[in-house]
Amino acid sequence: MSARIVAPTAPALAEAARILARGGLVAFPTETVYGLGANALDAQAVARIFAAKGRPATNPLIVHVENEAAARALARRWPEAAARLAAAHWPGPLTLVVEKIDAIPELVTAGGGTVGLRVPAHPVALALLRACGVPLAAPSANRSEAISPTTARHVAESLGPFVDDLLILDGGPCRVGIESTVVDVTGATPVVLRPGMLRLEATSARSASPSAPSSSAASAASAASAASVASAPTRPLAAPGRSPGEVARSPGQATRHYAPGKPLVLLREDDVLHASRAGDGLLRLPATPDAAAAILYAELRRLDADPQVARIVVVLPPADAGWDAIRDRLRRAAN
Repeated sequence: MSARIVAPTAPALAEAARILARGGLVAFPTETVYGLGANALDAQAVARIFAAKGRPATNPLIVHVENEAAARALARRWPEAAARLAAAHWPGPLTLVVEKIDAIPELVTAGGGTVGLRVPAHPVALALLRACGVPLAAPSANRSEAISPTTARHVAESLGPFVDDLLILDGGPCRVGIESTVVDVTGATPVVLRPGMLRLEATSARSASPSAPSSSAASAASAASAASVASAPTRPLAAPGRSPGEVARSPGQATRHYAPGKPLVLLREDDVLHASRAGDGLLRLPATPDAAAAILYAELRRLDADPQVARIVVVLPPADAGWDAIRDRLRRAAN
């Protein structure tokens, strides 16, 4: 088994498209994390994603598409909330869960009737989607439950031993650094299933407006998009919930996820001094959520690989809403 990291040149994109056409896997960058892609309409190709990652079939995949029109073509219906959110935040780190068409294999959706769709805000991802001409099912390009990759080298280290001659398109470090916000728009009220760096916050019982993207996410949005957000309020966003045995509608719901191989503990700053011990690798995150998200997974990987570190200690981030996604990832990694 091996992996090839290549620059996203026209010949490399053409080769990637050929691999996908014959049911193979290609790793590619997005603004959030690197994804492991396969033709979302080919059940056998999708099964190769699950095999490579060691991923349980109960964990659905997000499907990446080139634009909103391509997303609509995969949805049984396209609610007003989906249209509003897509207009405001696509391309970008937002996944919309909608009712799926029959052509999408059940393996993509963990046997459920809904699918998560996203238009990534990364030139290499969009170029690959144009080159292959099919929607791409693409979870993070790492082994299941492990730390997500934010560089091509991370992908090679994680999946190289498990995928023969894996082609990895190198788009540099991921700008956002953690997975997309997932919003279920199938009901009367949109529901955030997974927090991300694009924050959608209820502002009142009467209406709710998506909050402005963080500074890193905002760099992908135009002034016109920002204006459309301000002028297009959404309904209040409900809290997620799932009954035992209910099919998952979003990835990232497992109790343990995004985890290093070494033990990870979360400590308040005041507790670090007296709770630390020999062999601890300490991670203090940057002062802003955007900066913290951009380096979180890379720093966890660095500490996990350090032979001098026996335990990873992360100083808890603030309880502010802007840190919700980072706290979510850390809680699951520490479980």
